Amino acid sequence: MGIQAFPASLQAIIQQNFLEREFQEGIQSRLGFRAIADREVFPAAIGETLTKTRRGLKAPVTTPLNPSTNTNLDNGMTPSGWTVEQYTLAVNMYGDTIDLNMVTSRVGIASQFLQNAKVNGVQSIQSLDRLARNALYGAYLGGNTRVTATLGAPATTIAVDDIRGFQYVTSNGVMVPVSVSNTMTLVVGAGTYTLTGATADGTNVSTAPNGVSGTLTFSANVSVANGTTGNAVVASVAPYVIRPNARATTAALQSTDTLTMQDVLSAVATLRSNNVPDVNGAYNCYLDDRQLLGLFKDGDFKLLYRGAYGSEEYKQGQVFELLGARFITTTEAPQQTLSGVAVHRAVVCGQGAIVEGNYAETGYEDVDNPDSLKVMVDDICMVTREPLDRLQQIIAQSWYWIGGYAVPTDITANTSIIPTASNAYFKRGVVIESA
Repeated sequence: MGIQAFPASLQAIIQQNFLEREFQEGIQSRLGFRAIADREVFPAAIGETLTKTRRGLKAPVTTPLNPSTNTNLDNGMTPSGWTVEQYTLAVNMYGDTIDLNMVTSRVGIASQFLQNAKVNGVQSIQSLDRLARNALYGAYLGGNTRVTATLGAPATTIAVDDIRGFQYVTSNGVMVPVSVSNTMTLVVGAGTYTLTGATADGTNVSTAPNGVSGTLTFSANVSVANGTTGNAVVASVAPYVIRPNARATTAALQSTDTLTMQDVLSAVATLRSNNVPDVNGAYNCYLDDRQLLGLFKDGDFKLLYRGAYGSEEYKQGQVFELLGARFITTTEAPQQTLSGVAVHRAVVCGQGAIVEGNYAETGYEDVDNPDSLKVMVDDICMVTREPLDRLQQIIAQSWYWIGGYAVPTDITANTSIIPTASNAYFKRGVVIESA
């Protein structure tokens, strides 16, 4: 059925795109992590997992060819290829709905109808922002944790707060589970060990945002001194995590370890060293307002703005662009209190840190039809269902999105291609943990 099944007071709203405007305003009301996502359309079905491949580059040639071997058809040269890396993206459907009873509602039908559309819009974009945030932090907090139980004697297995980042290792550009044949090098305390396995706990007790507690197994015994509660466990391929005053772990942070300009400069320098593309001239730094306050307390920041109290930064109490970073305050930054210290986590990232996959057939109906009950806004589909109940009183307003988020690696950008590149699998973001 078309909109003719709706009351006359609602038909005008739909036909004149008032409803679409309300949905659009709800979506635009929040800045979010989707801003740094590369959007791609995938023709996969719901529940499928897609594998995408990125190509790398070939290392520069700095050795001259040997004239004595410049013979035959190959001129003395041996063919070389470029490297590849792959990432997977799971496509799922997300959505929600709200009902409006046109008879029992005490609020005007048109007013509540538009309000429902706005609320759905805000909910939809917040949902997608949170999915993007979880994917981003899940990758860039991985491979960096701490021991949670002191060994009674040297052993090959230790308990850690979070096993993310220790479960997979690259093999020919493909991420495969860590095993005896596919190992990873770790630093536990002051010792270097070879990881052969990671196992999640039956009951998750991790203190990290969306963390997974578990055990790590090595090829040789870990000493008691290294396997002591609180010692850092860091993978050789872990993303860079910055903490003020060189704190080794999240649990070591103190209330005085607030955000500083040097922390931001270090994050920007790391991204630039990996030649990460910025976002319209600067890297996006997502953080909450409490963490931003630490920057205003920093001595270097005060020195920079001494005598400039009429600046927009001080007037508004908010920094927009500084130190090569664009500060974006958000209420979606992960919150945590650990050992009485409120831990805040900013993430400084460049373009392409996340890949957003959108299902090609979302909103399969012709949405340009003025009588359509579906509206596509920012890859999200809003559906308005005419009253189908026995009394023809209840209208349903729903939204859905089919897609997923993936955080691709940049393992092909190694030191042979970019001499200043880090060894991290994930190079397009840096997390700053502070009090």
